[in-house]
Amino acid sequence: MTGPAARPSRALFVATILTGSFLLFLVQPMVARMALPRLGGAPNVWNSAMLVYQALLLGGYAYAHALSRLPLRRQAAIHLGLFVLAALTLPIALADLPSPQPGMEALWVPALLALTIGPVFFLVSAQAPLMQRWFALHPQAGAPWALYAASNLGSFGGLIAYPLLVEPALPLRGQALGWSLGYGALLVLVALAARARWSAADGVQPAAPTQYPAPPLPARRILSWLVLAAVPSGLMLSTTTHLTTDLVAMPLLWVIPLGIYLLSFVFAFAERRGAARAMTALAWPALFVAGAMAMVAQGSSGLLPVFASVALLFLLCVALHARLYDERPDPAHLTLFYLVMSAGGALGGVFTALIAPVAFDWAWEHPLLVLLAALLLPAAPWFDWRRLPGVESFTHPVIRLAAFGLAILACIQIGSIRLSLEDDHGLALALWLGAVTVAGLVLSQWRGMALPVLLLAMLAEGGFFTVNDTLDGARQRSYFGIYTVRDRLGEKMRTLVHGTTLHGQQSLDPARRRQPLTYYGPTSGAGLAFAQAQRLFGPGARIGVVGLGAGSLACYHRPGESWQFFEIDPVVLSYSQDGTFTYLRDCAPQARVVIGDARIELGKAAPGSIDLLAIDAFSSDSIPLHLLTTEAFGVYQRALSRDGIVLVHISNRFIELEPVLAAMARARGLTAVLREDNPVMDGGLTASSWIALSRDPARIKALTAAVPDQPWRTLGPPAARVWSDDHATILPYVTWTNFLGK
Repeated sequence: MTGPAARPSRALFVATILTGSFLLFLVQPMVARMALPRLGGAPNVWNSAMLVYQALLLGGYAYAHALSRLPLRRQAAIHLGLFVLAALTLPIALADLPSPQPGMEALWVPALLALTIGPVFFLVSAQAPLMQRWFALHPQAGAPWALYAASNLGSFGGLIAYPLLVEPALPLRGQALGWSLGYGALLVLVALAARARWSAADGVQPAAPTQYPAPPLPARRILSWLVLAAVPSGLMLSTTTHLTTDLVAMPLLWVIPLGIYLLSFVFAFAERRGAARAMTALAWPALFVAGAMAMVAQGSSGLLPVFASVALLFLLCVALHARLYDERPDPAHLTLFYLVMSAGGALGGVFTALIAPVAFDWAWEHPLLVLLAALLLPAAPWFDWRRLPGVESFTHPVIRLAAFGLAILACIQIGSIRLSLEDDHGLALALWLGAVTVAGLVLSQWRGMALPVLLLAMLAEGGFFTVNDTLDGARQRSYFGIYTVRDRLGEKMRTLVHGTTLHGQQSLDPARRRQPLTYYGPTSGAGLAFAQAQRLFGPGARIGVVGLGAGSLACYHRPGESWQFFEIDPVVLSYSQDGTFTYLRDCAPQARVVIGDARIELGKAAPGSIDLLAIDAFSSDSIPLHLLTTEAFGVYQRALSRDGIVLVHISNRFIELEPVLAAMARARGLTAVLREDNPVMDGGLTASSWIALSRDPARIKALTAAVPDQPWRTLGPPAARVWSDDHATILPYVTWTNFLGK
């Protein structure tokens, strides 16, 4: 045979699939970055974005499945024609959608992203199954499944390239233009792939392994594909939520679970099965070591819990996707297989991003999905002790019961150590956890016994605290995060924790109930500025606060002042309305509280209507990047009086924001000073860093001179460039050593 159809053209199809997948996962964080000024940075925003992408991916796979039933030339004509039409929506720009009503964010965010990226994402997402189907049309092409590994390798590359290479180097306009050029290159590759299979329309048929029609598939097998795809997808998102909410609010952490999820397909769908089999075996001990932390909700120091959770996710995803590969159908059902896989991925996303935040008060979806993964995990023959020489069948029940008893004893010991809240039992904990792991491996051939051991280990490692908080009603969950209110009766304190970060506390002692605590004490930058508000701006000083928290700052209110708070989450406001925290009710009952994104709401304020504005809107330890760009400061300066002051809270464990604000001050002609407060910690006060900025140097001088024994200092060297909506990256300002813990 001669002509293009005479060659399998594997390299061409690999290049097409790699390019499409690279573009697909490059555009995901790019669009999320575009939307940041309107969405903020809460973990659920990313989960909502992932849900949109999974839905569009499902649509793309359904389109590929339907298209594959047509003759090849008609497939090519339709696909290339739609590709050209979708190009009319480029370069990508954020859709113009009205701001959401409070409580409607879970629907509004997907709508915004779908309208922004829908057409091109839909078509690019069809590349992996469609190109594999076209590839398989050649009689010498062989099985196409390994090309799916190439697809996910491209996806992983695109995802990692964005935060490490693209975002630091290019503004959003440049990113959109570069992606458009990549889309054009993909169009050319698709056309070449169609040409390489053009002769298939003239009679070239697949070889025996792909004979059509293939026998019908039983519904049970299709359902198995669906579940095996849904659990890793949901687990990827639940791991993101669990890590960023309860272990460590590390910047860019959302990239890691998604990257691990994509990378798992590379191993699971590889033609050589050794690595997949080894990782399936390793998934079992990982379940009892790292899976035991799936219910931890107390926060953590260092990267060990992150590594453990990520390793568990990777091993479980490889194991479940490898089982999915082992259950793959004849290539004649290729597009149906990928369609069901995509539907399973979307199903896992719906459960984690839409259902779980409404149904649960905490990230309970995470331990549930870990348990479900254990139920689906293939048995590892390496741990089947029944095959060992000398082990007789009549001893099996005795060994199982002994292993189960050892697991219960070990979990009791772990729980006792955790309840003691002491830190000097690391070796004992490791030994008892090792005992649980050994017992779990012995029982891994019997899910009815292995799963209870895993659940007991979760409870012993700290899950009983999490369960107790749920039973006590200590937590509330909203689209923007998980909030926990606890009373530390020994200290007579009530605390508000958002994820891993203390967001405020109030004394339960009536004599101290009006005393601002944590980052807002009288010697903090905020405390010094608010206490001097009337001296600086007169008795009718107009005060604005972005971020309500427990309402601590309200107790700097003085008669005659006009106060307003800007809070994005109604759940946070409810704590001040129902008496959980009484700062607002006791000190500033007439203060106006505006629900909505502060940047948008401040944009509606009358020019010059605020004298003193505090920006204190962290989500756990995540940076409110959209509130620190030059465009955001333009909004603040418009709302501030000519000599007004804006205070920015920059306390953060992982990001050094002083250079960013120094660059902002230089670019916008502002005078800026920094107050670093390190109070005595046993009185409910917390170390904090606040920066004050103003167009009026005299106003800053008056602020710093008011309390000479509590000095402010000038800012250090500025960053090389100012953050903007179009170009901002946190990587140069990450304090990497802080990830190592104490």
